[in-house]
This record gives sequence, C-alpha cells and structure tokens, in this order.
Amino acid sequence: MHLLHIDSSIRGDWSVSRRLTARAVDAWRAAHPDGTVAYRDLGAEPLPHLDAEGGLARMTPPDQHTPAQRESWQLSERLVDEVKQADVVLLGLPLYNFGAPSSVKSWVDHLIVPGLAYDPTTQEGLLGGREFVVLATRGGGYGEGTPRYGWDHAEPWLPHGLSMTGMQPRFISAELTLAPSVPAMAELIPLHEASLAAAEKEIDNLWVPAGASR
Repeated sequence: MHLLHIDSSIRGDWSVSRRLTARAVDAWRAAHPDGTVAYRDLGAEPLPHLDAEGGLARMTPPDQHTPAQRESWQLSERLVDEVKQADVVLLGLPLYNFGAPSSVKSWVDHLIVPGLAYDPTTQEGLLGGREFVVLATRGGGYGEGTPRYGWDHAEPWLPHGLSMTGMQPRFISAELTLAPSVPAMAELIPLHEASLAAAEKEIDNLWVPAGASR
C-alpha cells in the first residue's frame, strides 16, 4: 500500500490543515505498517502555473513541443505518475480568500492531461479507483444560516476541477480555525473546538478495520 500526502498551507506550524494531514498519515501508517508514503509540499514548493510558454503542451502533439512545453509536459507526467502510484491520496485544503490556494489550482491544472489523466476519445478518467481524502479547513464559518453561507469556493470546486480524472474526493472539514487567535471570534472557540474534535475523530476512524474500535 502506498499513500501520497500533499500539503498546501503556507502557515507552517500554525497550520491546522497540516496538523490534520499529519494525524491522518499517522492513522494510515498504524493501519498499514508496511506501507510507504510519498510527500509533496505545495505550500513550500509550489508548482509553476500554466503560462503562455509551456501551458499549451496539453493541446500540442508531443512531437511538436517547444522546450518549454516539453518541460511542462514532463512535470505533468511526474505528477500524474505520483497519483497513479498511490492507493490513497491525502490532500490538505485550507481556504484562502474564499477559494483554494493557487498552488492547489496549479496542481489540478497539471493533472488534467489527455492521455495521462483521461482518455481523450472516451473522456473516461484514468485516475479513479483510489481513495482520495481531502482535509479541508476554514478560518471562518460558511455553513447554512451563517452570514457568509456559500462563500467557501474551495470544497465545492475541487470535485468539479478533478472530475475529468475520475478522482472523487471525500471531505473531512474543520471550521472556525481562526477563533483561538482572533479576539473578535473568541465566543466561537467552543464551536471551533467541536468542529476540530469531530474532524479528528473522523480521521482516526478512516482506516480502522470493520468491527474494530479505536
């Protein structure tokens, strides 16, 4: 068994999403002591965004690639291969300015490659059939009934962004993560703690065998 662990937060030790992905990796290792883990840190080492020089590699026959397009294509090949090698993909997804970090958008863009991530003739996704766990964190609250209900554009977007690949994310979310550090949100700390505890419990039970308890 092999797990691909991806972080995207730029907050380092302050990051709740990093803390949750680390917890999930520990839970996975406990369930798969002989398993292997690969790690990619999009927050510390972001991927290049698609640009005019290399981005058109996905729309250009490989034998007509410019040097920049060839380099961009080869990066996509490596990223797709990382996913294909994994039985489980684990992604930390914080909310930045009501959307996904641009580094996650770039990762998705690099995966959407005809012939690698989906069949250009049938449109069938080629990266399905593996577990895809997304640990989503939000500094505020965006649930139904809140003033900013519907302002979270990260969690709703990701399944659509990756739909061509066949990957189907399972979300575990923790919200109000800024409550402990923002004085104006102090009264929301109990709600944050409850949300975080629920996410941690769900993570701890992700890979517990049926009939077992943890």
